[in-house]
Amino acid sequence: MKQTDGAKKQLELLLQRYPILAGQRDEIDGAYQIIAASYEAGGKLLIAGNGGSAADAEHIVGELMKGFKKTRRLDEALAERLLRESPELGPDLVQHLQKALPAIAMDGHPALTTAYANDCAPLMCFAQQVNGYGRAGDVLLVISTSGKSKNILYAAVTARALGVKAGVSINPETPVEALEPLLPLCDVCIRVPLQETYQIQELHLPIYHCLCLMLEEHFFDE
Repeated sequence: MKQTDGAKKQLELLLQRYPILAGQRDEIDGAYQIIAASYEAGGKLLIAGNGGSAADAEHIVGELMKGFKKTRRLDEALAERLLRESPELGPDLVQHLQKALPAIAMDGHPALTTAYANDCAPLMCFAQQVNGYGRAGDVLLVISTSGKSKNILYAAVTARALGVKAGVSINPETPVEALEPLLPLCDVCIRVPLQETYQIQELHLPIYHCLCLMLEEHFFDE
């Protein structure tokens, strides 16, 4: 898939602001390509992470499910159907609803995850959600600062078995052998070139902001 001019510009801006990520250019573009292809085919993005990475998962959903930098106005056909459905409520919906890129943060379902953890297997809470939500052609984004979290590994294995693109993964630049459990499960692996957890997380944010901006440029060229 060819990058749009807007998406290319966003990637260049990221690398200008964070030259430490220059060695990850192809991986970041690869992540964009995989997610964009999934969305074009009607797929969705599933996101998993622990702790600070769970907060990042929620943040990503917020950027994809509503306008990030663009307005994302509804299609005229949907706007007309909303107005026909309710002349009273339709105008407000047309004014405020925005186009969305479907994304689900799998940390955000406490009733489900606590029930599954209590009744079944705590480390498979993400895998169970991949099993329930995932369809062939979807993408699983796993965010990890270690690359070794068992709940992430279980989710990635489940994704691969379902035909989900597993996973566009954001990991630290640790020795390859330390990432061996996760790397074979990844279609793309973005490896932040730092070691300290908080420093890795500080670079995760501009990376996923860039991916969200690239996707918005791709699908909402206003």
